[in-house]
Parts: sequence; C-alpha cells; structure tokens
Amino acid sequence: MSKDFPVITRVLVALAVVIVAALVALVLRRRTAGTDAPTQAPHIVPTQLDRNDFARPEAPWLVVLFSSASCTTCANVREKALVLASTSVAVDDVEYTARRTLHEKYSIDGVPCLVVADSMGVVKASFLGPVSATDLWAAVADVREPGARPVHACEEHGCGHTDHN
Repeated sequence: MSKDFPVITRVLVALAVVIVAALVALVLRRRTAGTDAPTQAPHIVPTQLDRNDFARPEAPWLVVLFSSASCTTCANVREKALVLASTSVAVDDVEYTARRTLHEKYSIDGVPCLVVADSMGVVKASFLGPVSATDLWAAVADVREPGARPVHACEEHGCGHTDHN
C-alpha cells in the first residue's frame, strides 16, 4: 500500500467518480426524454363533397383535383385527370390560389389530392400525390362499374390510392 493514498481515500475517489458519472448520465437522459422522432400528421381526404361547389353538378361522376400552381406534380396529375372528362364525368381542377375557400372547406392540407365522387358527392376513390394514368383510369372505371378491374398491386401494398367502397 502506498502511504500517500490510503485505501479509504482511493475508494472515496472512485466512489466520487462513479457518482459524478451517474449524475451526468441522469442529466443527459432527462434532457432527451420525451424527444421522440418527429411524426407526420396524416393528410385529410374528403369523404363527402357538395356537388354544387364544383363543375357540372348534374354529371353522374365527378373528378376533383385539389392542386396548386406551384406544384409540378399537380400539373402532371391534371393532364391525366382532364382526359377523363366526358358527358358522364365532370373534371374540376381546384387550384389553391384561385379557389382557396374550397381547400379550406374540405381541409385539404396537401396537393395533389384527387377524389372521385358519385352523383351524391360521396367520395368513392382518392389519390394523394402522384398517380399513374393506369391507376387513375382504372379507379374511375371501377367506381363506375365495381369489379371491372382486378386488384392492383398498388392497393395490396398501399400507395396513395384509397377505395372508399
């Protein structure tokens, strides 16, 4: 044993180091406690529309695209949606700056948001984000004539499409 540091002093120093380390760990744990990873709120898709808010309320079917002029994906979805226009299908592009009140009324918080509604305004299908022409056209065909298409892989694995039947 060394005469400079008796055993008791060594034990007390070691104990002090352990206590300080434990206190530092406790302070750090409390600092990070409750700091969960950020989460994203789900985007809202309307389930019911007032057909009088949109073009051609007398048409049996309505395709509404909630969009924004600054959204490049919206322009792509708009091109695909406009092809669906017919005597039976009204297509209405609700651009944010031009028709902001409708975005607010239907709580649209992300674009592009495309919905397909029946004559009563009940939303039968919807898409958030980009959509392929095939998926869009197939969804419209399926809501107009249920069972007209097979289940698509996108629906099995969950992309941005939702059937509301």
